[in-house]
Amino acid sequence: MNETAVAPDLRTFMSVALRRQGVVGAIAPSSPALARALAAVVPTVGTPVVVELGPGTGSISEVIRARLAPGSRHLAIEIDPDLAAHLCRTKPWMETVRGDAADLSALLAGAGVERVDAVVSTLPWSLFPGDQQERILGEIGRVLAPAGAFTTVTYLHAVPLAGARALRRRLRAAFDEVLTTGPVWRNLPPGMTYVCRRPVAHV
Repeated sequence: MNETAVAPDLRTFMSVALRRQGVVGAIAPSSPALARALAAVVPTVGTPVVVELGPGTGSISEVIRARLAPGSRHLAIEIDPDLAAHLCRTKPWMETVRGDAADLSALLAGAGVERVDAVVSTLPWSLFPGDQQERILGEIGRVLAPAGAFTTVTYLHAVPLAGARALRRRLRAAFDEVLTTGPVWRNLPPGMTYVCRRPVAHV
């Protein structure tokens, strides 16, 4: 990301984080190192459809864009109106859709998308009750192509906590394969990623 974009992005992030603590779960935008780890599942060949959940100010969006070939689609689902407006202004090359990730399949249908090749998420899972987590994971499973992958982030300090353990159980119930990668130390706070493949049919 270029330096001229950093200051407006950070100001927008901090403004929303301070006003709406129930929407933003991180204390700072994702670092380039964490963005690269999360975006590693994005295909670099062909013309894939990639969905980003909770893009915030778009720090990961830039890394996803760099991986995509011309003709690919990059959709960002953002629930916060201020962040969605910021993305529309600063990243017009991305299809920003304002809405709730729990309604993912309906939101994508409205954009003419049935299946996606990758889902990249920085959703604040710890802020969601268990039933909402399960609904979002079910939605991801419904739209993910058979060879697709879903990746999301957790933070190192939270890994031993009950909420993080419960999320891991839900991920393993929703996907046949769940791999943990990291940690990524060059992030505030240090993060880890879950890479999930092959949704389980009952979800």
